[in-house]
Amino acid sequence: MPDSSHQLTLLGGPDGPPHGDDHWMRIALRKAEAGAQAGEVPVGAVLVRHGQCIACSHNAPISECDPTAHAEIRVLREAARRLGNYRLPGTTLYVTLEPCPMCVGAMVHARVARLVYAASDTRTGAAGGALDLVGHESHNHRIEVTGGVLREQAAELLRGFFRSRRTMGKAKTVTAPVGD
Repeated sequence: MPDSSHQLTLLGGPDGPPHGDDHWMRIALRKAEAGAQAGEVPVGAVLVRHGQCIACSHNAPISECDPTAHAEIRVLREAARRLGNYRLPGTTLYVTLEPCPMCVGAMVHARVARLVYAASDTRTGAAGGALDLVGHESHNHRIEVTGGVLREQAAELLRGFFRSRRTMGKAKTVTAPVGD
């Protein structure tokens, strides 16, 4: 289940100040940081409609033993449950890393209106990085895409996470006993 520990403080009202892309991406970055602290690849996502956060989460495939527990999928599941509908029209999904093909497919089926991502993923990104499934002509739904919002912060979070993992891996190798 998506991490909603900050959910009540994130919900905004229709009378509150309008929030821009940077605001929501900062929340997604905080979720990504929480994921990193839990040992997950630091990707965070926030789904917003009418200026309100519907759901927010981070990656959890390791902790949930679920290869589909990407931040985007967890957010879409939680939002659909909360709204009582698998269709999520009029929503914007903020995510710290360009979504993979699985996540883009789910967004198309959910009818997400807009995708805003921070860092591009040239290896597995499906919103123009490695592939462009968002704009594929076979889809009967189009998602507006904005990339690069707080790109450097998200990229540094990912670089730092993997740098730390490599350092830990080297430390284990150095301190591992030789032989029996």
